[in-house]
Amino acid sequence: SPCFISSNLSFVDICFTSTTIPKMLMNIRTQSKAISYNGCLIQVYFFTIFIGMDNFLLTVMAYDRYVAICHPLHYMVIMNPRLCGLLVLLCWFIIFWVSLVHILLLRRLTFCVGTEIPHFFCELAQILKVACSDTLINNVFTYVATALLGVIPVTGILYSYSQIASSLMRMSSAVGKYKAFSTCGSHLTVVSLFYGTGLGVYLSSALTHSSLQSSVASVIYTVVTPMLNPVIY
Repeated sequence: SPCFISSNLSFVDICFTSTTIPKMLMNIRTQSKAISYNGCLIQVYFFTIFIGMDNFLLTVMAYDRYVAICHPLHYMVIMNPRLCGLLVLLCWFIIFWVSLVHILLLRRLTFCVGTEIPHFFCELAQILKVACSDTLINNVFTYVATALLGVIPVTGILYSYSQIASSLMRMSSAVGKYKAFSTCGSHLTVVSLFYGTGLGVYLSSALTHSSLQSSVASVIYTVVTPMLNPVIY
């Protein structure tokens, strides 16, 4: 099951970078930064799907680590292939519909001719800023979706690691503690990178009006982190 979840994470990371990087490289090569309206919506749709899946899969992996360390004798029974498949399928189902609602709400908006997005790809927050019509409903849905899809997974990860820490403190064997740490080390590194850079992007866009700083933070978030995940694992 860890291999199945990790392979899904690798697939999502490849798709995640493929959503933005090829278009960015083509823009650099052709010296043109133009993107069509439909092309922009497609980019938003797939970017939202894959970033959401990254978020969900890291939570599923945290639960997998929790079961492996806190309930090792029942691991094969609890984390059976059927449950792993259902968890991953549920993640895809939820984020598919959330992304679709984002796109349907974006279709309501009007944009001026020659609208410029101060970013190297079509990011949802940046698109809402340059819309020529009222974005209240879009903003409300974005905040609610981000809160639910951000807070619930993060809470799950924190709970899993609080239980793991509690279990480690009760262990008397140094070898057992080392094995548990080696099991969690790679996942903790990836989680720290993902949420750390994500928080950096959010703070840079919220605290500064510089599109350059926001773009640099986004490059780390969309390129560097997915690239490092296979190396870490």
